[in-house]
Amino acid sequence: MKLTFRWYGDNDPVTLEKIRQIPKMSGIVSAIYNVSPGGVWDEKDIRDLKEKANANGLEFEVVESVPVPEEIKYGGENAKKLIENYCENVRRLGRNGVKCICYNFMPVFDWLRSELEHQNKDGSNSLAYNEKTVLSMDPLTSELSLPGWDESYSREELKGLINKYKEIGEEGLWKNLEVFLKAVIPVAEESGVNMAIHPDDPPWGIFGLPRIITDEKNIDRFLNLVPSKNNGLTFCTGSLGASVDNDLVKMAQKYAPRIHFLHLRNILITSDREFYEVGHPTECGSIDMYGIVRALVENGFDGYVRPDHGRMIWNEKGRYGYGLYDRALGATYICGLFEGIEKTLEKK
Repeated sequence: MKLTFRWYGDNDPVTLEKIRQIPKMSGIVSAIYNVSPGGVWDEKDIRDLKEKANANGLEFEVVESVPVPEEIKYGGENAKKLIENYCENVRRLGRNGVKCICYNFMPVFDWLRSELEHQNKDGSNSLAYNEKTVLSMDPLTSELSLPGWDESYSREELKGLINKYKEIGEEGLWKNLEVFLKAVIPVAEESGVNMAIHPDDPPWGIFGLPRIITDEKNIDRFLNLVPSKNNGLTFCTGSLGASVDNDLVKMAQKYAPRIHFLHLRNILITSDREFYEVGHPTECGSIDMYGIVRALVENGFDGYVRPDHGRMIWNEKGRYGYGLYDRALGATYICGLFEGIEKTLEKK
């Protein structure tokens, strides 16, 4: 595996100089952030980002993400042109050494949390989700906002988007995902790029919007839409693990050959559809981190890995979920898991 670290560019308080000091860190996961979804990335910007990483002893082989515009997801009149732009981004990234693109197909809202600074018993704080809190806020009328909302939409635009998705439903979203994949995956194959879809976070419908990358049954359907190895997964343990119905060890074993990117993080489930994010080790939360990594190693996983959301510890202030200290601890824990499991299996 290759250990990587999410970096949000020059404005990220976690600098490349700090990231390179984490043991066994091979590269960064980043993107071009000054282009709106649907635009074509300037190849010079891609090269500049790669050169910054390389100058600090780091690779730039994973992009998270090339956002999929809403019009592609709901099948608007400009979807074809936007897919062509997306394909061009895949070509440009492939030419500049990118091997994996993480993306999602979540309508309107990306990841959602109800709280950014949940106070933990150890004095740290972390992201949390409470279904009752989320559902008490109507996204069309509430003056409040939730983490993961795209506040660039006006209230009327947001209302229009939600209504469009209600009209097409889950089957319409599946149809548009298939159209997208059948156009993009052949380009990814030609460009030497693995496409890795991120599961919905949390893995259930929100505000009546369809969500489809949620469980084993739906992941099977997704992988069969275009049965190419380049059409694969970002296996996010915190996203899929929020549902107690998902057997993550079984899924890791089953999907290992199609998992191109691994997001490892732990959550503590406190009740149905209620959880908060904790330290990475298994004993900190509800997810069997050891079992998942062992299943992946036993079944030939050889992709990119990054520590996902971390707590804010040691009085650190920064981008919620993306501080330095707890993710660095998570990275060293991940290295230990892989090394221990790999050496144990070698002896058998």
